[in-house]
Amino acid sequence: MKRLKLLPLTLISLMLASSCVQKAESLKVEVVETSRSGNKLTQIDSFSSAADTISKVSLNPKKTFQTFTGFGGSFTESSAYLLNQLGKENRQKIIDAYFADSGARYSLTRTHMNSSDFSLDQYSYAPVEGDTLLKHFSIEEDRGDIIPMIKDAMAASTEGFNIISSPWTAPPWMKTNNAWVGGELKREHYDTWALFFSKYADAYKAEGIDIWGFTVENEPHGNGNNWESMHYTPEEMTEFVRDYLGPQLEKDGKGDLKILGYDQNREGIREWVDVMYKNEANAKYYDGTAIHWYESTFKVFPEALQYAHEKAPDKYLIQTEACVDAEVPKWQDDDWYWQKEATDWGWDWAPEDQKHLHPKYRPVYRYARDIIGCMNNWVDGWVDWNMVLNRQGGPNWFENWCVAPVIVDPDQDEVYFTPLYYTMAHFSKYIRPGAKRIAFESTDKDLQVSAATNPDGSHVVIVFNPSKAEKVFDLQLDEAVKRLSISPQAIQTITLKN
Repeated sequence: MKRLKLLPLTLISLMLASSCVQKAESLKVEVVETSRSGNKLTQIDSFSSAADTISKVSLNPKKTFQTFTGFGGSFTESSAYLLNQLGKENRQKIIDAYFADSGARYSLTRTHMNSSDFSLDQYSYAPVEGDTLLKHFSIEEDRGDIIPMIKDAMAASTEGFNIISSPWTAPPWMKTNNAWVGGELKREHYDTWALFFSKYADAYKAEGIDIWGFTVENEPHGNGNNWESMHYTPEEMTEFVRDYLGPQLEKDGKGDLKILGYDQNREGIREWVDVMYKNEANAKYYDGTAIHWYESTFKVFPEALQYAHEKAPDKYLIQTEACVDAEVPKWQDDDWYWQKEATDWGWDWAPEDQKHLHPKYRPVYRYARDIIGCMNNWVDGWVDWNMVLNRQGGPNWFENWCVAPVIVDPDQDEVYFTPLYYTMAHFSKYIRPGAKRIAFESTDKDLQVSAATNPDGSHVVIVFNPSKAEKVFDLQLDEAVKRLSISPQAIQTITLKN
């Protein structure tokens, strides 16, 4: 009988260690980082390997959640006007930064129908009072700015992008108060207003621009006595969609255009989805729900998002607007965007019982943690507000100054890409339309994480480290492990290569 030769214990240990190394090396990753210390989508090739505490992020691609529609920003008249004021080189630089393969590759966008506060003035495509058949309908107001900006973006984008169009208000003559601000749509004009959406889609189609979908109304609760607005109750909006807008688009052969209801802050979403999806008749023409983030500077409202998803699990849940509002942007000062100095409208104007929702908060943190929080709570699209603003945070006819990822000085023909631009790109550039969110586990409660699998099979992990300490963690997929580290106050996108 042949005896088995036993290997020394030390040799067995070395063989096991070698096997682990080989497995670790089989996990091939590309890492880009944006940090307070100065990285801006910088490729990271070397990582700290030792720390007092090493956490773990484990991926489970077999368990999937929502399919992502896209990430991007908005074509506003203000942004388009500013691009027209820049030299040709800087104009193209911004377009490419947002839409080219070398840039953020925005895939989901928004624009306004008629004017918004981020317009130079108030206007409507149907200004003639009593024109119920919309014979004088015209998008002439958009030909000099918004349309050229969209066309330039289309030329720069390899894969294309979808456009959501939103009205802030119907023309005053269709409203109960005959004014740009507030009031409701007169019931006798429900059919005319539905026709307005159809004509808008046709007019843009004639310009070579396909509209992907609509929100029914930007902020139907209204916004005080401020800029353009029009009020709906959930019942009124649903009646308009069910009996007028949906049938009008269907009749005109535009049944594939998406209709998103609500389009305001997350905490108020419950009463809306209860009505929108109450029965088959109400839900028929709704393709999803749109939301904004202005309820709080830092809260994501996961329970509200989960509630909306559970009400309509097969429909879209898209964040259509977000910005650091009520702030004049800081020029050429990257560190400000990482500082706890930004405020929003609620810092000054929220009722006392809501003040706690609006503390000063770091702009980069606000974007990174909100997008990650949305991703992890069933939101499938996330759209920023203005792509470009000036050093004042405008132009805005109401002087409602805000911050954008790209700030320009047209007088000097200068462009400033703020840290918010790079933060947005961490998502939009790497998580592509059709990607599916996948399950993960993280042992470090300070790291904020989300993960997705792209249509090409590559896995993408987003890691945000808001702490002031470097973090070391093992990224694990099946049996393969890669030790990585992330800088203090930084966001990383990790792409696992096939």
